[in-house]
Amino acid sequence: MQRMLRNFTAAVLVAAGMTAGGTAQAQNNCNTPGNSFEDVYCLSKVFVKADDDLNVAYQKLLKRLSPRAQATLRRTQRAWVSARNTDCTATDSKMGDIIYIGCAVDRTTARTNFLNDRYRECISSGCQPAKLNE
Repeated sequence: MQRMLRNFTAAVLVAAGMTAGGTAQAQNNCNTPGNSFEDVYCLSKVFVKADDDLNVAYQKLLKRLSPRAQATLRRTQRAWVSARNTDCTATDSKMGDIIYIGCAVDRTTARTNFLNDRYRECISSGCQPAKLNE
């Protein structure tokens, strides 16, 4: 995760530096980005928010689980992060790692929904640790 975020940040910083004034426009109008660099800037903001939401959902659920279920959640979350990073990254011989931000946003949002569903189960009908392996 840390490596992905460093590479992601580097890509965003490169994109931001290359667009200069264009990025300032994108800050105010992500509804209609003018070019690919502005798309990267806008999608990076969405990814950061999705990742924040994921972390909140994870911590909220973790607090509701038994120690054994917490260990399961930690293990499955690490596996999920690894799978997301693999699925949403490609390596190019000239450019290095290429991160598909839209893929990362979609996968992160889906995982957040999954964690929130498990949390709702915990507070309504009781935690169901077996579902953490799905």
